[in-house]
Amino acid sequence: MSLVITTELNVGYDKFDEVEKVTREVLAEHGFGILTEIDAKETLKKKIGAEIRPYKILGACNPPFAHKAIILVPEIGALLPCNVIIYENEKGKIVVSAMNPKEAMSVVKVDKLNELADEVYEIMKTSIKEIENKFS
Repeated sequence: MSLVITTELNVGYDKFDEVEKVTREVLAEHGFGILTEIDAKETLKKKIGAEIRPYKILGACNPPFAHKAIILVPEIGALLPCNVIIYENEKGKIVVSAMNPKEAMSVVKVDKLNELADEVYEIMKTSIKEIENKFS
């Protein structure tokens, strides 16, 4: 099993903002809001002077699923929200990847939680595919 559900889009850096906008829209269509946002490129430049390619981390949350997970295992908050990353790779293409909830939740041995993770996995897989389709 992979750590992320991912796609490499056949677009360059000049489309980064558009990819981010579409990613946010697709996630919202599937019930995910963005709770946190980290612009790693800007943060690393500001904090340590490092230069990296564009890289954003979006903390996506689907409240009904988060609620169920927290009720089942209160400590699960350490693994929430579902991070979605958007970055420019070494080939100059934009990559969108979502945390694989099945992999992340596999460390917790609670059957009902694993069932929730399966559902969220399918939603994320569908979301990533929809984002890919919008740029193909």
